[in-house]
Amino acid sequence: MSSMNPLNLTTSASSSPTVVTMPSVAVPADTTRVLRNTYALLSLTLLFSAVVASASVAMRLPAPGLLITMGVYFGLLFAIHRLQNSGWALPAVFSLTGFMGYSLGPVLSHTLSLPGGGQTIALALAATGATFLGLSAWVLTTRKDFSFMGGFLFAGMIIALVAGLAAMFFEIPALSLAVSGMVALLSAGLILFETSNIVNGGERNYVLATVSLYVSVYNLFTSLLALFGFGSSDE
Repeated sequence: MSSMNPLNLTTSASSSPTVVTMPSVAVPADTTRVLRNTYALLSLTLLFSAVVASASVAMRLPAPGLLITMGVYFGLLFAIHRLQNSGWALPAVFSLTGFMGYSLGPVLSHTLSLPGGGQTIALALAATGATFLGLSAWVLTTRKDFSFMGGFLFAGMIIALVAGLAAMFFEIPALSLAVSGMVALLSAGLILFETSNIVNGGERNYVLATVSLYVSVYNLFTSLLALFGFGSSDE
């Protein structure tokens, strides 16, 4: 990267030993801007989604259904990618995150109906926050490049989607639990991948970066919610 200079070797005129100076690794201004805008928008979308989810729980709104959920989700994702450099990108992002908050409401209502449901939600929320903050801090500090994980993560999510649909249609609880664990791991990997992509210059559009991180956080939370709530559902 252009901000990384070669080692500065400074030799004094006397017989004193060579002093090797390690320059600090500075983050380019455009990377800082993308990071700042991404985390600001991510905070707003998470807050907006939480408000919509809370309203959905309070109003006891019904689940939108699998076909509607997938149709709206992929339709809005497509719209965001088409509008990424337009002023309409932000309304599309909030439409997506608001809809995902609404679809989360029935899941939270079901969890709250279980013994210890409130504690389960709090635990899943705390674990999600700690995981996101820990992984993000690690990448921001070390600036490791996780771009090599892209193909593996994409293939893993396709497999998890197919397995999740099979678990739903054939009503296989063990497979559903395994898919939740798989999605949780893949979501953690996607947080590493996207944060690394921003830090190392691979992603320059904060709208797309925000959506990618939001979806990863959402999937991580819902997967942990399913894992932590599995024991309660059997009581």
